Amino acid sequence: MAVWRLSEALFGASGPGGRKASKRALNAGRCVFYGFVAFSVLTFVTSSKNSEGSDATSRDLTSRALELPLGRWLVGLAGLVVLGVGVGIGVRAARRTFHKHLEKARMSRRVQRVVDVLGVTGGVARGLVYAAAGVFVVIAAVDYDPGKAKGLDGTLRALAGTPAGPWLLALVALGLVVFGLFSVALARYRRV
Repeated sequence: MAVWRLSEALFGASGPGGRKASKRALNAGRCVFYGFVAFSVLTFVTSSKNSEGSDATSRDLTSRALELPLGRWLVGLAGLVVLGVGVGIGVRAARRTFHKHLEKARMSRRVQRVVDVLGVTGGVARGLVYAAAGVFVVIAAVDYDPGKAKGLDGTLRALAGTPAGPWLLALVALGLVVFGLFSVALARYRRV
């Protein structure tokens, strides 16, 4: 995703307005975001302390950011951005804005319904995970405690610690699998 967004930032995206400066800047931001997510996941996978993983990375970045002038505000703003991205992802999925990217003429009615369900369910699940991670970063800024910042794995562990933990994690996992299936369908039927 990071490489794809980088290519769109450098060369422009397909479709109307894909070469506009605003579209390129948005894709550059997405490249940075996905690059950070990829870095966090790779750090987690290759870490000799897999129990810490991206949580340790998040805490390190958060503690360094909190030490900066206005660091608390910067961390809080970053958390609000991640929270907003999560809410935006979920809202766009629920509003089915992905329809504009689909070549519906190549899809049967049944395939359209399946892709619709996959897109909404998977998108909302992905948005919830991002929003929860953003909430943890905001809490770290408000409490001035880098230890409360959580990466993706820490967010999922925190969800597991709730009374409905195993069921909630199973739903999130199912939602993310559904998003993966939607991504495959989108690759197949995307308007290019």
